[in-house]
Amino acid sequence: MTDRTAANGAAASRILLPDPAQDRDEQRLRLLREEIGRLVRDLPGTPTAVTGRVGEAQLEVVWTPDPAAPPAAPAEPAAAAGPAGQAPAAGPPPAPGRTVTAPLVGTFYRAPEPGARPFVEAGDRVVAGQTIGIVEAMKLMNHVASEWDGVVAEVLAEDAMAVEYGQALLRIEPDET
Repeated sequence: MTDRTAANGAAASRILLPDPAQDRDEQRLRLLREEIGRLVRDLPGTPTAVTGRVGEAQLEVVWTPDPAAPPAAPAEPAAAAGPAGQAPAAGPPPAPGRTVTAPLVGTFYRAPEPGARPFVEAGDRVVAGQTIGIVEAMKLMNHVASEWDGVVAEVLAEDAMAVEYGQALLRIEPDET
């Protein structure tokens, strides 16, 4: 940038250098916007809230899983093969109710902070949209919500447990509709 006017009206030339701190903040903001765009585009479901901060570079995305997309089942060991020509023995029937699954890979927390009461316990009544836990991924706390009104039948994931995308966290007996 060049300024060609001097204070006394005479022609002058002065070069104004960009502020390095402002350039860093602009670069951080650009990178944060790009990351938000990638997350919103790639996450399964519909984003319901997006927060981005440049100072301390915080990013938080809250979304509702896509009900049309089936949750990915956690990896299970292959069933033992039976005698030649026979199918492997069927496992136990699936438990009744609806399963809340991990929306991403991370660490599952049952409570909002260490030592606090868990969000939910077996037997608790929940409503659709209620937080049932948090999955931390890359220092971001992602709230996991129930998709149904009902009663928590079983908590399947322990506090501070590493979880995979689609892994069952808890089971809910939904209200009859």
